[in-house]
Amino acid sequence: MRQKYLPSFVKRRGRITKSQENNLNHLEKFEVSNIDDISKAKFSFSKLTLEIGFGNGDNTLALAKANPGTLYLASEVYIAGIGYLLGEIIKNDIQNIKLISGDIRLLIEQIKKPIFDDVLIICPDPWPKLKHHKRRMINSEFLKLVHPVIKNNGNLFMSTDWENYAESIEETILESNGYKRLKSSIYEKSELTKFQKRAMEEGRKIYTFTLKKVS
Repeated sequence: MRQKYLPSFVKRRGRITKSQENNLNHLEKFEVSNIDDISKAKFSFSKLTLEIGFGNGDNTLALAKANPGTLYLASEVYIAGIGYLLGEIIKNDIQNIKLISGDIRLLIEQIKKPIFDDVLIICPDPWPKLKHHKRRMINSEFLKLVHPVIKNNGNLFMSTDWENYAESIEETILESNGYKRLKSSIYEKSELTKFQKRAMEEGRKIYTFTLKKVS
């Protein structure tokens, strides 16, 4: 069957530890896969934030600990990252993180109503080769897709450590309607992901973009 979206990731198992593999046995308890699951999970919380591509989950975990009144839906396709974050959720008895595995765009497409206060996409796969740029997650199609599921005055926070990806995002923002560009965001001071740490160690700048939904 033809895929709905061009993959922005390469689904692979990767290196996974025994403990991460064991943690995956608990995934069903923490996973949401449709709007009904999300509605039930959200009932006890005042805010709902979606993080797309959480890596190993360090940022997600820090945000959840700092904001117990917010439910964080954390999306990832890589099994090792999911296994790691599951372990941290269980070890720290975190009540305000739910997990989503697979291509988040398919779930966003099903939601069709504004439920998210914030959406975060921090340093997604840059697909640095020119022939692969079409696989990048952040593009005009993505901004159109996510717009209906963000509440009015809600925020879309994006970042990248690749300069030409940042230039592409700038162009995408200029071409997009329904958002207002903000100068700063609280998420600029969030816990660094392992990819951000690696970028800084390699001397690359982190470019950030914050958009507010205005219509």
